[in-house]
Amino acid sequence: MARKRMFDIEIVDTDLFLEMPQSSQNLYFHLGMRADDDGFVSNPRKIIRTIGANEDDLKILITKKFIIPFDSGVIVIRHWKINNYLRNDRYTETLYKEEKKLLVEDENGVYNLPGIPDVYQRYTTWYTQ
Repeated sequence: MARKRMFDIEIVDTDLFLEMPQSSQNLYFHLGMRADDDGFVSNPRKIIRTIGANEDDLKILITKKFIIPFDSGVIVIRHWKINNYLRNDRYTETLYKEEKKLLVEDENGVYNLPGIPDVYQRYTTWYTQ
């Protein structure tokens, strides 16, 4: 897994991002720093506790569609491939292959979860377990 991460100004300079509370923005950056080479994070709750964020910050990121949660507790950063590019010789595929199979990428490399009209609906099942 690469140890350097990037964040594209086209994502973090949008009104949608900047209108979120600073604590939600901070959580996004911390999730991005700890994501694997495909943008998956296995321990978002630990990161929330570590940085002093709260559940509402995660809810905001889900509602604003910056991250996608899975029933397994894993999350993925939707704009991962816009933010980060890794050469093939430095890339390690995610361990979360089942979750990755559920995703489709649009023409810009943004992850989407097809067939789920409202990503937020999955949040209530995932986060309360």
